[in-house]
Amino acid sequence: MTKTQLSATSTAAPPWAVRAAHLTALLTLPSGLWRVLLAAGCLAGYTEAGYTAAGLPGWGRVYVLALSVGSELLALLTLGLVRPWGEVLPAWLPLVGGRALPPRGVTVVAGATALVLTGIWTPFLLWWSLPHPDMTPFGATVAGFLYLPLVLWGPLLAAVTYAYHRRRSPRSARR
Repeated sequence: MTKTQLSATSTAAPPWAVRAAHLTALLTLPSGLWRVLLAAGCLAGYTEAGYTAAGLPGWGRVYVLALSVGSELLALLTLGLVRPWGEVLPAWLPLVGGRALPPRGVTVVAGATALVLTGIWTPFLLWWSLPHPDMTPFGATVAGFLYLPLVLWGPLLAAVTYAYHRRRSPRSARR
């Protein structure tokens, strides 16, 4: 199936799924910007000892920057579930450009990722019940609020994945 055939036969994503995909891409920004502050040398709520213990004066800076960039790139992949490049890889990609993505594979990977993200970030709802000896009380509160949006990442990805599955599965094409 060529790119033009695929886009001609594919149905558009529902508006709620498009909005959810865009929101998902924004969820990682608050915590990512906080980590960029850490990499820039700002204590950002840590005590001096906590900042040093976290390894931030050294390679920890590279780690938090890579974590921020990687998280944002992963969140941006959610947009592929509502955009044509999530159905056919862009032609400019070497070796794989122009190839159609298998809907079942995309659904399985996105669904598994939604489960993993839900498992990782849901415990952050308990952030305020845990002690944070390496942070100031105000810093721990601010960090908690900056990480709180990540709790929605898994559920929103699951919802957008479901919309993708409904739109791209062979059964929905026959309806």
